[in-house]
Amino acid sequence: MLFCFWVLLLFMNNAAGETRHYKFNVEYHNVTRLCHTRTVLTVNRKFPGPRLVAREGDRVIVKVVNHIANNVTIHWHGVRQLTTGWSDGPSYITQCPIQTNQSYIYNFTITGQRGTLWWHAHISWLRVSIYGPIIILPKRNESYPFAKPDKEVTIMFGEWFNSDPEAIISQALQTGAGPNVSDAFTINGYPGPLYNCSSKDTYKLKVKPGKTYLLRLINAALNDELFFSIANHTVTVVEGDAVYTKPFVTDKLVITPGQTTNVLLKTKPEFPNANFLMAARPYFTGQGTFDNSTTVGILEYEHPSHHNHKSSKNLTIIQPVLPPINATGFVANFTGKFCSLGNAKYPANVPKTVDKKFFFTVGLGTNPCPKNTTCQGPNNSSKFAASVNNVSFQLPTIAILQAHYFGQNGVYTTDFPTQPLIPFNYTGTPPNNTNVMNGTRSVVLPFNTSVELVMQDTSILGAESHPLHLHGYNFFIVGQGFGNYDPNKGPLKFNLVDPMERNTAGVPAGGWIAIRFFADNPGAWFMHCHLDVHTSWGLRMAWIVLDGPGPNQKLQPPPSDLPQC
Repeated sequence: MLFCFWVLLLFMNNAAGETRHYKFNVEYHNVTRLCHTRTVLTVNRKFPGPRLVAREGDRVIVKVVNHIANNVTIHWHGVRQLTTGWSDGPSYITQCPIQTNQSYIYNFTITGQRGTLWWHAHISWLRVSIYGPIIILPKRNESYPFAKPDKEVTIMFGEWFNSDPEAIISQALQTGAGPNVSDAFTINGYPGPLYNCSSKDTYKLKVKPGKTYLLRLINAALNDELFFSIANHTVTVVEGDAVYTKPFVTDKLVITPGQTTNVLLKTKPEFPNANFLMAARPYFTGQGTFDNSTTVGILEYEHPSHHNHKSSKNLTIIQPVLPPINATGFVANFTGKFCSLGNAKYPANVPKTVDKKFFFTVGLGTNPCPKNTTCQGPNNSSKFAASVNNVSFQLPTIAILQAHYFGQNGVYTTDFPTQPLIPFNYTGTPPNNTNVMNGTRSVVLPFNTSVELVMQDTSILGAESHPLHLHGYNFFIVGQGFGNYDPNKGPLKFNLVDPMERNTAGVPAGGWIAIRFFADNPGAWFMHCHLDVHTSWGLRMAWIVLDGPGPNQKLQPPPSDLPQC
């Protein structure tokens, strides 16, 4: 009888998951890259930051203590935060920021998710150095839907600035110009030997022949989508944004800021007598300037011990071939290969019918130059802006979720346009008037509404890809295409069988993407471009999802230590 009790207790513990405690101290740390030493904002003096590891079903409690002069928040990117919107992290959306010498406890349970996600600061451009991986292991006694790898490795792409990124965006918003671009891209914090003064700052991945490695790829870059390839090797894509995919093989891939991609790397059966570069560089189609450089790491095979081997320094170095900078065709082809497993264990619960349809344009625009000032934006007579349905979103001064929960008026409005107020030829010749409207406008959705959202890129100030991230949800990508979306022909090609499920997806340059989701998570949820320059310019909006009737369908009350503005 006692044995049965212990078995039951063990089963209950497995079902309920553990509670995992972390402490994140946000503090200054001097870091030298490219022969420039700079005081960088970090968590626990690590760049990139520490790993957060949990299992599906675990409760995670992170105490964040702010030791720096800047206000800060942390976002757990891709974690669903079911009914725990207070722990989502975007400043002035779900919380006021954590002020200097203050702390806040993020408390959430990881429900129905397993795979690679990540955490990052979510205020201004602080995420440029405040970021790290979230690794969610399957429940105990559960396995991957692919053969267990011999080893797992996290690879985070980032951006390095020789000067203070906060000063860069602050100046750009003041002058209306495009901000200065980064000085390097990084792999796990290291730029690699193609940059000045950086041969020692190179990430090396040491592997053994005949083994399988699970690489957890995360694009934490601030403003750039990246191509990635490992010379003379292919990888098998098995997951995107912590959702398993039907496996497919590729020798190169593209990953937008905010996205994660898990791939299996099978190493060569014998020692290859060579080193192989792993390279990442931007995908860019816009009109502005960008950091046109390449970060590389080295894939290094372990020498067999019985071999009189050459020093690894004398080995041939093989370089990968990456797509051209503006290879939009490759990007569309690659993203089109992602499909959910769509089986009984991992179903694709895509809405088959839709309660509410939305059509959002996303792209750039302008704000007029204030009187008696000069601006350095388009035509030197305006300021750069960005918008959704021509509304450039202004952050409020108190959090939207607080205003929603406590019924405070005057913080935001609920009149966000469901379609463009003035239709135009979105991907053709841009209109003469490119000015945006400014406001803090949101869309309100009743609980469990089935939503279809088509996002259309515009050619205003240049067609470019916009990686849109929706907080609090995964969504299904049911269709994508180039040109202007046709509401009659588009849906005929929608995939409602095994569409890919993600939290971040690129709206194609000069094209559109259609997504569907059930609004089953009450709260205030940010949706924004994950190119931070576009977010700063206003390419962002908020969804307010109302409580449902059931006890587990209501936003939980705010925690007692919720920061005040």
